[in-house]
Amino acid sequence: MNKLLLIFTVLILTTFANAKIEKLVIAGPFASVSHPIIHMISTNALSDVAEKVEFRLWKNPDELRAMVLSKEVQFTAIPTNVGAILYNKGVKIKLLNVSVWGILGMITRDKNLKTLKDFKGKEIAMPFRADMPDIVFEQIIKAQGMQMSDFKLKYLSSPIDAMQMLIMRRVDHALLAEPAISMALRKTKSFPLKMLAPDLFRSADLQKEWGETFKVEAKIPQAGIAFLGNTKGNENLIKRFNEEYEKSLNWYKANPKKSAKLTVKTLDMLEEKGLEDSISHVRLKYVNAQEAKEDLEFFFGILKKSDPKIIGNQLPNNKFYSK
Repeated sequence: MNKLLLIFTVLILTTFANAKIEKLVIAGPFASVSHPIIHMISTNALSDVAEKVEFRLWKNPDELRAMVLSKEVQFTAIPTNVGAILYNKGVKIKLLNVSVWGILGMITRDKNLKTLKDFKGKEIAMPFRADMPDIVFEQIIKAQGMQMSDFKLKYLSSPIDAMQMLIMRRVDHALLAEPAISMALRKTKSFPLKMLAPDLFRSADLQKEWGETFKVEAKIPQAGIAFLGNTKGNENLIKRFNEEYEKSLNWYKANPKKSAKLTVKTLDMLEEKGLEDSISHVRLKYVNAQEAKEDLEFFFGILKKSDPKIIGNQLPNNKFYSK
């Protein structure tokens, strides 16, 4: 009798463990961190854990925060510091991985400007005031002995808006995240070998400047994927998501032409050739959150010294990081 009861219990537990959820919603921006998600959905990679999988775009950090608080989203691509803020505010969020380690760079009409110091006194289009591009820029220049007031910063609501300002010649310099840099180069026919006198030039790589300034490897744990809600009972869902996200990230890096073609079908604000160009310029690597913890805490520690609010006033504890 006890043996039959044990078998029955195992069958029940297995059934619940393998049960599919009706709808899985994954949120993300138009940036590179989201593109493997689109591949996952197109290949039905999560069909064993969800009947339907939907991608939901957020256009700015405020939209992201609203989605998180609505509790309609299970997974989201997220800037790592925003994840820390939400966690420290009591939101049930767990960082699963870091996949974007370098996406920021300067783009300019002046080929003689090579470093951030060269832009001192210049007007720079800057997306997302007080969020990732602005934050990284500020930490680097302060550590180099400069202040934000040394630059004429023109804040805009998104990288696309900053890119458009550059293309329309309303600004001469911008701090952009890929794929906006590569798209701007394509739209102005400034991409390599296509013109003798390009309109725009790639300039300072913020990851390289970060490494040189803080004496570390030229990488910044900028974005990854987080799970929202209770992890208990969702262990298999999280495991399967991580497995498929890593596979799709590797496919994305290895197949830039196919990746770009697939991605623009969902994110039609992107341009296919520019996106294809961008993939080789982004530092993409899947790293489990627990394994990335040392890099994250170094990053968060620098942000905390400058302005504790940027990470929610304190370093997140160990429960923030998924194993």
